[in-house]
Amino acid sequence: MAIMVPDAATAAQTGKASYYKHGKRTANGERFDPHGLTAAHRTLPFGTRVLVTNLKNGKSVIVRINDRGPHIRGRVIDLSLGAAKVVGLTAMGVAQVKIVPLTKTAAAE
Repeated sequence: MAIMVPDAATAAQTGKASYYKHGKRTANGERFDPHGLTAAHRTLPFGTRVLVTNLKNGKSVIVRINDRGPHIRGRVIDLSLGAAKVVGLTAMGVAQVKIVPLTKTAAAE
């Protein structure tokens, strides 16, 4: 069994997050699923799993990076609508979040 742990090689980030619910294709070529748990980040590699925590309410979600963005200055990540609902972002539209890239590791038995 594998567990997700913080990626020691990649630092956590804090900043503003927003969400998007429309799109045809993501930057990695997938069909955009607004209800999926995915996100857009400017530099993290496609497929990276990221723990996103809304700093206002403490709610978290793990998303997979499959797109590039955000395209608005000052934001660190754009969440899909599905992920935004999990962390309670849809009512506000924009929230302060902490993002922590994760990596898989084998669990000790």
